[in-house]
Amino acid sequence: MAVPARTCGASLPGPARTALSWPGRGSRPGLSARRPAARPPRPLSLLLPPLLLLPLLAAPGASAYSFPQQHTMQHWARRLEQEIDGVMRIFGGVQQLREIYKDNRNLFEVQENEPQKLVEKVAGDIESLLDRKVQALKRLADAAENFQKAHRWQDNIKEEDIVYYDAKADAELDDPESEDVERGSKASTLRLDFVEDSNFKNKVNYSYTAVQIPTDIYKGSTVILNELNWTEALENVFIENRRQDPTLLWQVFGSATGVTRYYPATPWRAPKKIDLYDVRRRPWYIQGASSPKDMVIIVDVSGSVSGLTLKLMKTSVCEMLDTLSDDDYVNVASFNEKAQPVSCFTHLVQANVRNKKVFKEAVQGMVAKGTTGYKAGFEYAFDQLQNSNITRANCNKMIMMFTDGGEDRVQDVFEKYNWPNRTVRVFTFSVGQHNYDVTPLQWMACTNKGYYFEIPSIGAIRINTQEYLDVLGRPMVLAGKEAKQVQWTNVYEDALGLGLVVTGTLPVFNLTQDGPGEKKNQLILGVMGIDVALNDIKRLTPNYTLGANGYVFAIDLNGYVLLHPNLKPQTTNFREPVTLDFLDAELEDENKEEIRRSMIDGNKGHKQIRTLVKSLDERYIDEVMRNYTWVPIRSTNYSLGLVLPPYSTFYLQANLSDQILQVKYFEFLLPSSFESEGHVFIAPREYCKELNASDNNTEFLKNFIELMEKVTPDSKQCNNFLLHNLILDTGITQQLVERVWRDQDLNTYSLLAVFAATDGGITRVFPNKAAEDWTETPEPFNASFYRRSLDNHGYVFKPPQQDARLRPLELENDTVGILVSTAVELSLGGRTLRPAVVGVKLDLEAWAEKFKVLASNRTHQDQPQKQCGPNSHCEMDCEVNNEDLLCVLIDDGGFLVLSNQNHQWDQVGRFFSEVDANLMLALYNNSFYTRKESYDYQAACAPLPPGNLGAAPRGIFVPTIADFLNLAWWTSAAAWSLFQQLLYGLIYHSWFQADPAEAEGNPEVRESSCVMKQTQYYFGSVNASYNAIIDCGNCSRLFHAQRLTHTNLLFVVAEKPLCSQCEAGRLLQKETHCILPALLPGPSRPARSLRAAAPLTPHPCPADGPEQCELVQRPRYRRGPHICFDYNATEDTSDCGRGASFPPSLGVLVSLQLLLLLSLPPRPQPQVHAHPSRRL
Repeated sequence: MAVPARTCGASLPGPARTALSWPGRGSRPGLSARRPAARPPRPLSLLLPPLLLLPLLAAPGASAYSFPQQHTMQHWARRLEQEIDGVMRIFGGVQQLREIYKDNRNLFEVQENEPQKLVEKVAGDIESLLDRKVQALKRLADAAENFQKAHRWQDNIKEEDIVYYDAKADAELDDPESEDVERGSKASTLRLDFVEDSNFKNKVNYSYTAVQIPTDIYKGSTVILNELNWTEALENVFIENRRQDPTLLWQVFGSATGVTRYYPATPWRAPKKIDLYDVRRRPWYIQGASSPKDMVIIVDVSGSVSGLTLKLMKTSVCEMLDTLSDDDYVNVASFNEKAQPVSCFTHLVQANVRNKKVFKEAVQGMVAKGTTGYKAGFEYAFDQLQNSNITRANCNKMIMMFTDGGEDRVQDVFEKYNWPNRTVRVFTFSVGQHNYDVTPLQWMACTNKGYYFEIPSIGAIRINTQEYLDVLGRPMVLAGKEAKQVQWTNVYEDALGLGLVVTGTLPVFNLTQDGPGEKKNQLILGVMGIDVALNDIKRLTPNYTLGANGYVFAIDLNGYVLLHPNLKPQTTNFREPVTLDFLDAELEDENKEEIRRSMIDGNKGHKQIRTLVKSLDERYIDEVMRNYTWVPIRSTNYSLGLVLPPYSTFYLQANLSDQILQVKYFEFLLPSSFESEGHVFIAPREYCKELNASDNNTEFLKNFIELMEKVTPDSKQCNNFLLHNLILDTGITQQLVERVWRDQDLNTYSLLAVFAATDGGITRVFPNKAAEDWTETPEPFNASFYRRSLDNHGYVFKPPQQDARLRPLELENDTVGILVSTAVELSLGGRTLRPAVVGVKLDLEAWAEKFKVLASNRTHQDQPQKQCGPNSHCEMDCEVNNEDLLCVLIDDGGFLVLSNQNHQWDQVGRFFSEVDANLMLALYNNSFYTRKESYDYQAACAPLPPGNLGAAPRGIFVPTIADFLNLAWWTSAAAWSLFQQLLYGLIYHSWFQADPAEAEGNPEVRESSCVMKQTQYYFGSVNASYNAIIDCGNCSRLFHAQRLTHTNLLFVVAEKPLCSQCEAGRLLQKETHCILPALLPGPSRPARSLRAAAPLTPHPCPADGPEQCELVQRPRYRRGPHICFDYNATEDTSDCGRGASFPPSLGVLVSLQLLLLLSLPPRPQPQVHAHPSRRL
């Protein structure tokens, strides 16, 4: 069968074969003198027969070297296997360590991990922990409602009447430009003393609460002063809660007015730039204040909406999106005569972080043109909400319309889609300063159970885009006790530095009535929250009995992980929740999809699966067996899972009751014993409460020894299990030194070190001087070689890790080594376990020379090299013919381990495609390797500072010179609105410029989440010896590849390339950042990776990453909250709108101009926009 010929350089990654199977019996003459021009091009279909004739082409009388035959290379492979096995048998000490364990059988017991019992116990412990927080929440919520009901509203309340600790007071006093310093705040602010508390990772005061008020809210307003007055009584309840449960962390009341009162008091972590924190925009507040939402945002982009008004609308939409959580669904559309989605999303999508970023970027591209067509916009929105063929919240339904005004009421549309039941609420927003009649907009909102807002300037955006939550809270308040249900949030970053937390939330209702016989109030007062640190939940899970590769995880109804060893977010932007899906935390497959669905549904289950796992250093993929067991955590929305490898079903528990033996083994931890017994690293675990942690293992060992001189391993303040196992493993590894290592000459076999690591936390390296070059982590459970050795049978090679962007290895003083490790498997009474890993460290240069000899025609290194005489025919080998023959060992991840090319020794540890792209591609195309691509959604990208080239901040309308010279412009609404922005800009100069993460969080690093694409390779389906030809015309190469048994190595012999014409295809094994559309840098928005060593050029996801627009077409299974409060027959919808808070006037305009001309510091007092009914 003829095979189509391919052009040079056509090799590309893919499943198609690029080589023909070759029997290995042909030869090629004169290979040492080959030239590319010596062989004219020929069709690939004619290639095979001439291969058998190649031996006849040698010139008469010339010596000829041929490519090694298959049986020769198989012989070399066997020699390599035997040499590796022999060294490991002599120095690894696997068999001897088994005997040592059996000899000490009386010093330990074999315990069993029973998955079902384990997971049920942990789930019960977590339930008890959270239940204590729930009880505290209920006490707080009940007290708050009673305090507010008993409170008498004071119209004439003054700032000096209120005494409280202002959490931002210290920072504001240090800032001469602060609003309160300028205004001269009259409030009596307490000055407190604080003590350091490790539980809070902060300085706190347990006798007082602290108050935080958003920057854009005037602290002296009547509403705020009354709020401060009645919430002061919560202080005693907070204190009593802590007395009953000392483990409580932050207790917080977030008020619907924006006031946050929290306990214990601590200074606010104010950023250098403007503090944009508003409790009403925190994930926990949003989740607690209303039921899930299906929201369609429609934006008027007709021709009348231009310049400043359009920019205000874009900002308003982005702020509106920030009020949504992962329980909500949303779509955004623009309309004029027609309506169309602003993004690629054609239906409602989950309001998660990535989807909202897509919307925010798309909104910036809206352009004003055409005429206003409310009918088109509303029909599009109603069609979106009526689409039942998609996943959605199925609770509150609403339409948010942003417009500059219009006369059409589109009553026919409402009659068709929404009346008489009015299941969809309509909220209308009049944006900008204009002279249009707003009555139609008010009518739309009032007749559809919504609310009408005005956004005349930038200062009104944040408040007016979040107060719709008050309207959605009405059915909850009217439902009373039925709606008083605690909800637990997604994982998010605590604003006060506690780290990753979840929060229990409970809404607080207004129980007052406006008068005798009047209907009860239907406003939500706020949300009560109590934080639970993830570390506190982790402490309830088994630490070290599950082994290095066993773990506990938990997920919520969205499938997001609450606990997982791979939950390691790099962003510190606490505006965004941490939403890592279980299928993104692990390598996704069908079995895990089924497990995830069952857990979300609240079922119990157990399943053993074969799956892929990524190594800890993210360089390797292993195919392993895992047992998954899961149960729901009652009274919560969480489900708990346990993952165990089969070999972790059993574990050792030391029983060192003999104190003399304890002292004897403990002495082998003393540095004085290291010279004779080898250096000991101990895992930095929490052995005792008083043990001082340290990142320096020498210092940690010193602290450990000093503590052990004061306490015994049986002390109540210590973890007896950890201490006994550590001391037992110290003695067992010392016996390995005594029986095996001490009497061996490592130099004879070119070894730099031998080592043993154990589950008990001991890593012993022999001889002592080898510890100077030991770079592995002292915690075996966090060491890649340890975990991979447990998951793989045979010997696991680990070359030194190299990055292509860094300098090659420096081979000095024979210090560069290659780790070879294997697990020690015990069988005790029919119970199998793997409590330790042993190994050797090969001298790279010496073993590279040994590798040449083993893959040659010599039997040992001292034998002289065989020369091919005249008129004779010889096979090439890896030693004599290293100028023509490339011989390498590559590990299962595709990384170079050994080579017969001296110039490649400094490239050991690099991905082989960086060494020989042509050959690596052929190995991949011939199924020696399989590729696995995955995406890390926890990566962080930081934008570079934009250049200051005189451009105005984004979002601000800049008038032209002609505008300034036009008298009409100075009296227009545009001028008024601009002056308002200038006022806000003078106070909040970073409003437009500051990234939210920078404004609210770390001021030094502005970072945002992005996607990182990872590519790993692992052994494919080919196990046998295999010969092939890499065809590329004159650049064709023969190669042979064979797996070495009982190792993770591939032995490859190939002709060295004659030319570089086939270098077009290159496989990559590195991390590349795939920036989501919303993060793509523009002219003023470059980006860089926080994980990259150098600035990285980001690229769009469609080319190299997940296309978000395609992903939403295949939404993952999820469930929303079990209850929904979106309707109550007694709801009073008469309060449905108000006018602007900043009405323009000629006097104000003149004053503003004078202020600007005279450069006087502005002292505006932004008003808190509260419903009249908030006045109690």
